Amino acid sequence: MFKKMLSRFGLIPPAHPLFADNWHYFRRLDQNRPLSDYEFVVFDTELTGLNRRQDEIVSIGAVKVRHLQIMVGETFHVYVKPSRPLPKNSTLIHRITPQQIDQAPRLAEVLPDFISFCGQALLVGHYVGLDVAFLNRACRRHYGAPVSNPCLDTMRLAQTYTEMQWQQYHDRFRMDVAYNLAALGREYGLPDFTLHDAYEDALQTAYLFVFLIKQMRSKGIVTLRDIFSAGQAWRNLF
Repeated sequence: MFKKMLSRFGLIPPAHPLFADNWHYFRRLDQNRPLSDYEFVVFDTELTGLNRRQDEIVSIGAVKVRHLQIMVGETFHVYVKPSRPLPKNSTLIHRITPQQIDQAPRLAEVLPDFISFCGQALLVGHYVGLDVAFLNRACRRHYGAPVSNPCLDTMRLAQTYTEMQWQQYHDRFRMDVAYNLAALGREYGLPDFTLHDAYEDALQTAYLFVFLIKQMRSKGIVTLRDIFSAGQAWRNLF
């Protein structure tokens, strides 16, 4: 029982080979290489709601970023049939209808393909903690372990980049800056995509991620360790 608990929280190698290889790989991850050396999977999920114990994933969208370029030919998009009827309130947000997911696969059928798609890439999302929480709950349920892939949050990256820009100004902590995906896309002149669609939100996030990384490189953020350190420094300001 104790060993099972340690595995569930990623403290020992998972039993399932789909997760065990990644666990070992990321334990040895070299964080000192240039950011362009790493592969990233930028992803988003649509949900039946925000209750992490009861709600479920109804769609996953993802795209790969390699050499800091969006690989438009390497994408993942699937609808998922939840175990309970789709709430009307969630349909109003993501516009996924019961008819669209009536013949969709269950999450247990989708997970192996998505985990394989992610491979040994780092995961990227906008407010990624929410998506990873739902993903890991499903992974623990079906495989007894969470994903090992480190995550980067474009919302935190945007906050860090904004703080860097404000360092020389008296209004550096003004509170009227919006960090939602659509607002950031408009602010930085990025391509516009349909909101609350998992695949299009993943593309929007990928454009934001590449933009932020390239902008932050000019400010001395060149390695993965630099990114993690910059984000931690920003959080320590408050």
